[in-house]
Amino acid sequence: ASVKHPGTFAAIIEKIPYLKELGVTAVELLPVFEFDDTETREFEGQSLSNYWGYSTMSYFAPHPSYCISPEAGNHVREFRDMVKALHKAGIEVILDVVFNHTDEGNHQGPVFSFKGIDNSNYYYLSPLDRRYYYDYTGCGNTFNCNHPIGEKFIVECLKYWVKEMHVDGFRFDEASVLSRGEDGAP
Repeated sequence: ASVKHPGTFAAIIEKIPYLKELGVTAVELLPVFEFDDTETREFEGQSLSNYWGYSTMSYFAPHPSYCISPEAGNHVREFRDMVKALHKAGIEVILDVVFNHTDEGNHQGPVFSFKGIDNSNYYYLSPLDRRYYYDYTGCGNTFNCNHPIGEKFIVECLKYWVKEMHVDGFRFDEASVLSRGEDGAP
C-alpha cells in the first residue's frame, strides 16, 4: 500500500496497476472540491479535523491537500493527470458531490461565499426569522438547490467537472435535498 505521495491524486495514479489487477472499471472519489481541512470540532474534549471533504468551500477547485504541488495552478493539472491516467487504463471517474449544504454552517457560521452574495436565495431560511437556516440534513444549513440561481450554479458546476476535468459521473450526497421545492417542501 506504500506510495510516494500518500493521500494525493498522484498516489491514485501509482495504484492503477493494482486497481486493474482487481478488475476495477470505475472509481468513486470522496468529495474533491476544496474544503477547510483546518476546521476542527470538539468531541468529548478532543479536536477532530475534517478529512472527508463534505463541507465544500470552493466548488470549482480541487482540494489542495490532495495535490503534491502547493501552487494553485497545478491543482487542476494534477487532478486532470489522474483522470487521464485512469481513463487510459479503462477506469471511469465518479465524484461524490455535496450540494445539500456548504461550509458556511448555520447563522453563527463564517461567510465564505453564498451568504455574502445572496444568502436568501442560496439557502433555505426560516420565514419566521430570516437570520436562521433550515437544516434538513443535519449539516448546519441547506442549499436551495431548486431556486433558479442555485439550480444554475449546480448545473454549471457539474458541466465544469465533466467538460474541463473530464469526469464520468457523480454521486450526490443527501440527494433528497435536490427534490425539495423552492420553499423547502419535500
